[in-house]
Amino acid sequence: MDFRAVVIGRRMCRSFTTEPIVREVLDRVLDAGRRAPAAGNSDGTHLVVLEGPHETARYWDVTLPPARRAGFRWPHLLDAPVLVVPLADPSAYVDRYSEPDKAHTGLGAGPAAWPTPYWTVDTAFAAMSILLAAEDEGLGALFFGLFEHEHAVLAALGVPTGLEPIGTIALGRPRGDDRPGRSAGRPRPSLAEYAHRGGW
Repeated sequence: MDFRAVVIGRRMCRSFTTEPIVREVLDRVLDAGRRAPAAGNSDGTHLVVLEGPHETARYWDVTLPPARRAGFRWPHLLDAPVLVVPLADPSAYVDRYSEPDKAHTGLGAGPAAWPTPYWTVDTAFAAMSILLAAEDEGLGALFFGLFEHEHAVLAALGVPTGLEPIGTIALGRPRGDDRPGRSAGRPRPSLAEYAHRGGW
C-alpha cells in the first residue's frame, strides 16, 4: 500500500471479528514497532502480546468485568483477537545514558534528569508504527488508555515493576459495522493552522 494511503486511511476501529491474525502478519505488524526510533537505541520498549480469547480474556476480565459489559458501547471491541500492551522502561534509558558515549549528557543520573521522558516518546513511536503497519496489512486497530486499570492489568499480566504502560492496542479484522468515536466528527485544522512556518 502507498505510504500516504496508509496514513490517510488509518482510523481507530472499535468493532472486530474473532478471526485470528495469521502469525506472519502479526509478526510484521509487531516488528514495525521494533523498528521505530529510540533515543540512543536504548531498547526501552517492550510489548505484552495477548492472542486468542483465552489470553485476551485475562485483560478484559480486569478492565471490563462481565457484569459491566451489558451496556458497553462497543461490544465487538472484546472480539479483537489480539491485544498489545506497549510498555516503556525508564531504567533502560538511564542505563544507556550512563554509558561512556552518552555520560556527558547527564541523563544517566536518573529519570528526573530527563526534561522529556523519551521512554514514553519512543514507546508512543512504536505504538504509532504498529497502528500504521496494521492499516498496511488491512487490519483494524484501536489505541486506548488503561486509565484506572493500569496496576491491575500489570499485575494480571505479570509485568515487572518499573515498566510503564502507555495504553493498549486492539488488532483484528474490522467487522464493517464500526461506529466512530464521539470525537470523530471534529474537523482537523488546516495545514496553515497546524504548521507554523518560520516561527509561531
